[in-house]
Amino acid sequence: MKRPILAALGNFFLMGLGYVYNRQKILIGSLLTIGAISLTVVEFQVKELDANVYALMFGTVFLINTALAIDAFKEAQNLNQQLTS
Repeated sequence: MKRPILAALGNFFLMGLGYVYNRQKILIGSLLTIGAISLTVVEFQVKELDANVYALMFGTVFLINTALAIDAFKEAQNLNQQLTS
């Protein structure tokens, strides 16, 4: 059984990690995780250059992470339902 909250937290804090935890979309999850790490490096550079752009970038990443967290949560719930059916 998968814990949906762990899948959601994984995707929220590090894009793609929730998919890897669910053992679904592993390639996409791995690529998202690598992209998230790269994006974090860029985000820190932008923060030093322009605080307004950083705020926009932070908000955008927050929305994306929230959407991915919801998706991973639902995916884990569906996997659990399939196991119990």
